[in-house]
Amino acid sequence: MQEEDKLPFTDHLEELRTRLIRCFIAIAIGAAAAYAFKEVIFNLLTRPLIEVLPEGDAIIFTGLPEAFFTYLKVSLLAGLLLASPVIIFEIWMFIAPGLYKREKWVMGPAVLLSVLFFTGGALFGYYFVFPFGFKFFLGFASESLRALPTMKEYLSFASKLLMAFGLAFELPIFITILAVLGLVTPAFLRKNRKYAVVFFFIFGAILTPPDVVTQILLATPMILLYELSIFGAMAFGRRPLGATDDEDEEKDENQDAESAVKSDGVAPKEDA
Repeated sequence: MQEEDKLPFTDHLEELRTRLIRCFIAIAIGAAAAYAFKEVIFNLLTRPLIEVLPEGDAIIFTGLPEAFFTYLKVSLLAGLLLASPVIIFEIWMFIAPGLYKREKWVMGPAVLLSVLFFTGGALFGYYFVFPFGFKFFLGFASESLRALPTMKEYLSFASKLLMAFGLAFELPIFITILAVLGLVTPAFLRKNRKYAVVFFFIFGAILTPPDVVTQILLATPMILLYELSIFGAMAFGRRPLGATDDEDEEKDENQDAESAVKSDGVAPKEDA
């Protein structure tokens, strides 16, 4: 980008403001549409818990406005999910003009894949981890203890877990981007594999309910995703450590100049 083509800082702020307003409008429209199906969405979200609750038990609410505000939060989360394509598009349109061609080639697919990996992580937590975790917690019930989960508590707990699993599954994207930037290498990742495995099990113990099964259910896919990250680093991590985009552009220009000189039959001169 030439110096005269650069926008003033105030113009960047104005563009950011416009795109944020569009994102908020998209979220509001999505939330309004989701509110019409609030009960269906909440029942879908609570299905893993309902299936392991004792017969006759149900999720309750202890405050008069609790159900109303819980449905509002559910609608907002669903609206955020519905508006995610618009949000991703607006973010991409804001940052794309400042990227070089090679960065666009990498970041474009990375943005799309991050959505797929996040969704895959949330679905993994919903279908595989939730049933084991809820069954573990309900195992503390007895004749003198009865589990009475509330709408507010369940939504807070479930949404945090789904977010955590979604972010955990972003590991290959995150490491691949680090490799593209030259901050990590495949050799470094292979060398520190054993430390990563220990970290994953510690992370799983902190994040999931305190039982071995759910801990393994989170740590195992993260180990597999780490191995996938090594292949991503091998495929895209070709930049040397500490290299900048300006250096890359300068190297490309020098290579083009040398190729042009060689094509004319004149050997390139070396710097003194």
